[in-house]
Amino acid sequence: MPLMSEVKQTGKRGERIGTFLSWMLAVLACLWVAWCCAIGPLYWFGDGLSDFGWLNVLYLVVAFAIWFSIVVALVRFGRGRRVLPQYCARRHEKLCNEIAGTPTTVLGIMLRHLHDAAHSRPGRALHAVIVWTGRKLIRCTDCWWKLMLVFVIGWLWIPTTLLAAFGADIRSQIREFSWALNQWTGLKQPYIGFFSFVPMDIYPTAHYMWPDNPTYLTDQHNVVLTVFYGAAAAVSRYFTDSNDAGIVVLAALQWLFAAFCCSATANRFFNLPWRRLGVGTFDFSHPERHDCWNMRDYAHPEAGVVARPSRLRAGAKTRFMILLFFMVCPLAVFATISLTKSPLFAFAFVWWFGVWYELHMTHIKALPTINGKPTYLRKRSIMAFTISSCVMLISAKYAWYIILFTLILALINDRKRWKTYLVALLLPTILIHGGIVFLTNTGAIIGGDPIESRGIQLQQIARVAKYNPKGIPADAAKKLEPVFNLDQMAEAYFRQDADPVKSSGIQSKKVSYKWRTVTEDDMTNFNEAWLEIVVANPVIALDAFFAECFGYFDVTDLPYVSMDYYVNNDYVQNDNAWIHLYNHDWRDAVAGFAKGWGNIPVIGWVTHGNLYVTLMLLVGAAEVVLRRWRSLSWHLPLLLLMGVMITAPANNFERHMLPVAFVFGFVCLQFWRESRNARSAASANVASAHEASQVRQDE
Repeated sequence: MPLMSEVKQTGKRGERIGTFLSWMLAVLACLWVAWCCAIGPLYWFGDGLSDFGWLNVLYLVVAFAIWFSIVVALVRFGRGRRVLPQYCARRHEKLCNEIAGTPTTVLGIMLRHLHDAAHSRPGRALHAVIVWTGRKLIRCTDCWWKLMLVFVIGWLWIPTTLLAAFGADIRSQIREFSWALNQWTGLKQPYIGFFSFVPMDIYPTAHYMWPDNPTYLTDQHNVVLTVFYGAAAAVSRYFTDSNDAGIVVLAALQWLFAAFCCSATANRFFNLPWRRLGVGTFDFSHPERHDCWNMRDYAHPEAGVVARPSRLRAGAKTRFMILLFFMVCPLAVFATISLTKSPLFAFAFVWWFGVWYELHMTHIKALPTINGKPTYLRKRSIMAFTISSCVMLISAKYAWYIILFTLILALINDRKRWKTYLVALLLPTILIHGGIVFLTNTGAIIGGDPIESRGIQLQQIARVAKYNPKGIPADAAKKLEPVFNLDQMAEAYFRQDADPVKSSGIQSKKVSYKWRTVTEDDMTNFNEAWLEIVVANPVIALDAFFAECFGYFDVTDLPYVSMDYYVNNDYVQNDNAWIHLYNHDWRDAVAGFAKGWGNIPVIGWVTHGNLYVTLMLLVGAAEVVLRRWRSLSWHLPLLLLMGVMITAPANNFERHMLPVAFVFGFVCLQFWRESRNARSAASANVASAHEASQVRQDE
């Protein structure tokens, strides 16, 4: 008996420690978001952490109180408890009793009038219309091809009136492929030279990385996507003497791909786990059930239990809100035709995330089968998983980090389906990423410059060079001299973007990064020099770090580059053959409307990606406190994407936040479903405890 009591005490102590650590992680997440909100004004007005004052402390306290309250509310909701305080519940009950009788307060009188209006003949008619509309919405979105039609029809105005949206990236990719095509056809072109300027010098790749045999393809924007875009533009030039037709076709293809990805994922979240076969019967050949779903929802005719699809499928309000986001929010609307790597990656990620949901829901802990049938993934889902992984890998270079990280989590959590993960995750990574590495090592293409991943370090060095040039240690300056021109670096520094410091841009750019003359040996001392500068100037270094990433987690910060930029920038409106002639003023009006909407305080937050990034981080914190480890492991790639945002070369660049924003509604739906089941389990426990107490009283 003493041994048993010691075991129980140890278990309770471990439970308390786990609870403390989980809440500590939630507090740290809220502190990080609140800190970003508090320091935002410092960088808006050109100051820094040295000007942090009592007003910023007030911002920090208020923001932390708001975000932590949201986490607490999510945790209480997830545990099936009352979200609002007891006082609010009592006031609500008192107000309901007052409305049922004779109202005496102003609010009670107003609500009584609304109650009477709702139960009048027009009110009942309006309610009937709303119910009918909801049923029709569910009927129109109960399978993937209907959802595909909804997205195609809802987004049809985008490619027909705006044609395409793009920026400098696709022009650089087309230029790279054109030079490579000229080389393949035997045309002599300049290669390495101090005064020559070739496509590889626009987003400069250091000349020491160029192979001796001339090649003009780089992995700066992922070489597979460069070849695809460049080939389409080359065919367009062959038939129409301009790139414009090819760009429009590429935009239309991406628009169709976006509609398909969103419809496939929405179908999985809206309509799985059950597929209806006929009146009163359901198909259980692919039972999508998570192990935390209670037996009330897991029905089977042979067991004498009636299935309740209304409790397993998403309701009309949920469908309406998620579809409304995709149809109206500028993030999704403009991304459908924006020809840059991030939107393509985002829509492929949505598709990939939907298959992960199916894997999550078909996982049965410690049980190889359900009703005698194995819980393998459907063949079409395996194909979707593999293709979406491939598209992610060819659109963003950091995709292979996310996929390999997810592979490790999957092999830990769902070992019985390891073959599925190897085929759909590991094999595409080996073929695509490994193939690109092989082509780089053989000199067929030029690899990406490592300087691209050092955005934070470059910003810290450049800010010190701008605001405290005498604070740079002499030894650090000597080590950096072959790599950077510190004077040009200071002049090129811009807190929002590291590209000027990296000498990215056209030929008239400032040569901060000495990409023409730097050698591989020169870069070996870079980290040491950076560390010396940071240690000597810690406050300025922190300013550079926060200034480049705080906007991703500050809902009040306006985007540095919003998605409407790709609709009416100079590349679209002026620098092309004929695209700018088509609906020129309409393009400006659409982009201007989106910009104006986004500038409205609070109301405009829904158009910005940082709202969804912040809320997603809080949902993850709530999942940690609730110990939903399997759901959390499925959502951890979203946290990895937030890390990509922090290390990105620009602050609050909306295209980096698209994947998180697009799946936010689906994550909320899944969180609500698991919380609903927790609430049902809590109610069942209360009922069983009450029944047990009654039995004891009878005895």
